[in-house]
Amino acid sequence: MACLLRARNPCYSLMRRIRIRCMSNVPENTVYSGPTSQSSTKRVTLSQLRQKHRASQPITMVTAYDYPAAVHLDTAGVDICLVGDSAAMVVHGHDTTLPITLEEMLVHCRAVARGAKTPLLVGDLAFGTYESSSNQAVDTAVRMLKEGGMDAIKLEGGSPSRIVAAKAIVEAGIAVMGHVGLTPQAISVLGGFRPQGKNVASAVKVVETALALQEAGCFSVVLECVPAPVAAATHGNPSNSYNWNWGWTLLQWTSASLP
Repeated sequence: MACLLRARNPCYSLMRRIRIRCMSNVPENTVYSGPTSQSSTKRVTLSQLRQKHRASQPITMVTAYDYPAAVHLDTAGVDICLVGDSAAMVVHGHDTTLPITLEEMLVHCRAVARGAKTPLLVGDLAFGTYESSSNQAVDTAVRMLKEGGMDAIKLEGGSPSRIVAAKAIVEAGIAVMGHVGLTPQAISVLGGFRPQGKNVASAVKVVETALALQEAGCFSVVLECVPAPVAAATHGNPSNSYNWNWGWTLLQWTSASLP
């Protein structure tokens, strides 16, 4: 009789459902849990990227700064996800990329690493965290992998000291992506966000810098705001660098998600 009464009691049934739900270890798909990556494939590797490049297959690269964006990129099958120091501007509201710190970059990197299970993850080295010495550069790169969950790092510029730093990081066993042309961290010297390589001297510098980064062991080179002929000349020399017309285009998540 007691069992029958409990079965007919709506309050008892409701409490039983609540109790079962509270005891469940499976998180609900609520606003608190957010999107979840459904990817079951393994992480993209440099070898796979080289194979796609040789086969003239498209390679996709998009920035992400947080977990939800990373999940969407993962679901879309993006090849490379860059956690850029551009977060300083598009997330934190600064006028340049200079203010963002290593600790802030690590927060963004960890969030992206939780959401993007398949893309190759590349993290920007923040301004002021790798310029002093090769040892400082290696230490920062190591933290990006160990604490940030990145697979590779990106550094800007091609000064002699920057080339030495890139080589030291590669020799430490960390994949490096270079960045030439418009390098936002050098805005103080460049005088603003301006295209590079527009005259002969500047164009030669872009090409020579890309070559130097290749010799240092960089697996790819970002070319930002340079004329197409300069990009073509750069691609015609380095065997493992890419640009918008021959390798891939870097798209910012915030730009892609705007109406």
